[in-house]
Amino acid sequence: MTPDGTADRTHHGTGGSAGTGGSAGTGTGRGLDRDGWFVREGSLERVPAEFAPVVAGLRSRIADHFGDRLHSSYLFGSIPRGTALPGVSDLDALLALRNGPTEDDHAAARAVEEALDTAFPEIDGAGLLLFAAERLLSDLERYDLGWFVACLCTPLDGPDLAGRLPRYRPTSLLARETNGDLFRDLPGLRTKAAAAPTEAARTRLTRGVTRRLVRTGFTLVMPRWGGWTSDLAESAEVFGRYYPAHAGQMRAAARAARAPAAYPHLLDELLSGLAPWLAEEYLAVHGAKAPRP
Repeated sequence: MTPDGTADRTHHGTGGSAGTGGSAGTGTGRGLDRDGWFVREGSLERVPAEFAPVVAGLRSRIADHFGDRLHSSYLFGSIPRGTALPGVSDLDALLALRNGPTEDDHAAARAVEEALDTAFPEIDGAGLLLFAAERLLSDLERYDLGWFVACLCTPLDGPDLAGRLPRYRPTSLLARETNGDLFRDLPGLRTKAAAAPTEAARTRLTRGVTRRLVRTGFTLVMPRWGGWTSDLAESAEVFGRYYPAHAGQMRAAARAARAPAAYPHLLDELLSGLAPWLAEEYLAVHGAKAPRP
């Protein structure tokens, strides 16, 4: 899957990386260390035993398909956090390539995703994100993809890019640059929802949209709350403390993010109700994300 809407705020550190592991919440209980910097979440040691063969299968298939084009690879999501559920959770990975991804690279990624999903019933789908390492380290992506790699991704193979990125705090700048583009994407999301050709396609879209809305709702309030969580249910609850009038819709989105097939009509409700309000409120609080080329 994709990092459906990532985020940040008002001020950052300029030295060092986000750390090399440790438990999220060290020092504060809110994903930060005692000095208020993000603690990198996840580690290979936390991968549940049931998913170890899946990770091994990912490694071998990445090597077969990408070879010397690969700079480094990372896991993110529930598997490296140790919270994955067999048959429910998906496998998420990010590949940093030595050059920008080509059409052949994207085709190879789809082949790996399909092979993993077929071979391992422990996962409910797989998703590979492809980026040039240079882009991940760029100034434009420092508070979006750079933060994502440094704080939410677990190194799998290759040199860790986090060592070349700054440390991060939960600021308005981070919030703006990770999720301040919902307003731009809403028309396209509505079009996709209306055109979804199958129930399976609509279920996939529901999963992605609900995850994005919950993440965006959380990062809207993240600087005020002063911390980080990747837990969708907790994210919805934190959001609800600041916006109680919209708490019910956000909790429903969090439930659907885990079991989208159980909520076949929620997608349209969210895209016509919660999503446009959230996009407008986000712009008012944090501003618009810098446009990408």
